[in-house]
Amino acid sequence: MGSVVVQMSVSLDGFMSGPDGELDWHLVDEELHQHFNDVLRGAGAFLDGRVNHELMSAYWPTADEDPAASAPEREFAGIFRETPKVVFSRTLAEAPPGTELVRDVVPEVERARAAAATGPLYVGGALLAASFAEHDLVDEYRVYVHPVLLGRGRPLFPAADRRTSLRLLETRSFGNGVALLRYGRSDMFVTPPPR
Repeated sequence: MGSVVVQMSVSLDGFMSGPDGELDWHLVDEELHQHFNDVLRGAGAFLDGRVNHELMSAYWPTADEDPAASAPEREFAGIFRETPKVVFSRTLAEAPPGTELVRDVVPEVERARAAAATGPLYVGGALLAASFAEHDLVDEYRVYVHPVLLGRGRPLFPAADRRTSLRLLETRSFGNGVALLRYGRSDMFVTPPPR
């Protein structure tokens, strides 16, 4: 059974993109990119909102043909092509070949998708992540904190009417100053009774 993972880069002040959607502050060097490859290689599927899907699909299917691409970028191009993809959009007329088009997040459908998956389902895009969180579908958050203060932009976590308790699973720092904070749902872990 797969789990649902929200994996996002964020500025230290909590924004996943700048005020105009810019991502030029992401510090993805070869070490961090190789880490992403190692994590995403076992994905059951990539679940993306329209904007994230279009961003990824514009480059990654043929990135390994770019002579300027690094070794981790060329490797990820293959991972991206081979991993099943789902795009959530009410505006796309159709999805590219090999990509499933879904109009709305239906909790029962996504729980069944996760149960049938051979690996984790990775959610991309802040709005889609918020929708999965609203329906209590997120099992794990992997937040990559970049050493920058943007001042304003799109927050990773929008205002919500619910509190979600999490448990720290892992921290890791990378040579470029990025820090991974990995959290899982606290209800996924059973604390043994005291002896």
